[in-house]
Amino acid sequence: MTVPGITAPPAVQARLLDLQRIDDELVRVAQHRRRLEQAGDITAAEGQRSALRRTAADRRGELEDLRVRIGRVESDVTTVEQRLARDHQRLASTSSPKDAHGLEQEIASLRRRREALEDDELLLMEQVETVEAAAAEVGTALAAVDERIAALRTDRDDALAGLVEQRADAEARRAALVAELPADLVELYDRQRTRYGVGAARLVGAVSEGSNMALTGADLAAVRSAPADAIVLDPESNCILVRVDRA
Repeated sequence: MTVPGITAPPAVQARLLDLQRIDDELVRVAQHRRRLEQAGDITAAEGQRSALRRTAADRRGELEDLRVRIGRVESDVTTVEQRLARDHQRLASTSSPKDAHGLEQEIASLRRRREALEDDELLLMEQVETVEAAAAEVGTALAAVDERIAALRTDRDDALAGLVEQRADAEARRAALVAELPADLVELYDRQRTRYGVGAARLVGAVSEGSNMALTGADLAAVRSAPADAIVLDPESNCILVRVDRA
């Protein structure tokens, strides 16, 4: 429980608590930075944008298909009108009742065909208007998502910049504090913190703040009987116990 070969006055040991607070701050900064870099809200927004882009591509494909179909109908209408014009000319110039009757029937059939084609064209144009409106809605939604992503990235970058400054400040304070502490004590603290997660913690009464557990009677007696400048380890968390009543 007592570390052989290393001693430090109680006031010096107490400064390990300041070092632990700085290290805890650095851990929080690192965790916050990882959360920001993972950026779940940005990832979600980018997923939404990808879905909207696929939808926009689908709407463009639908519009292209409809316009091709309209072009075909318009071409068919032109062909029918050309045939109608030709048949009208032939009807006007024929003297044969039989030929005239045949031409009149063909003209009636062509007119019905033209009406059907015009109805088809009107229906297709209505579909174009519907798809264009849907495409416009997708475009508006996409622009909004782009704006949101840009804002989220700006907020993230600003927050990351703040964390960089906070980390630099904490590291500078840590370096200054470490320079004032015995090297062997800092080495022990760093080793325990790396291995067990906590380098130093207060012993308040019988409770170790490193483990948040009360020491057994035997352990507590051993700690209390140790010299004030002895370095004592918590039997549960293995961190350096700072006896605040001695500091």
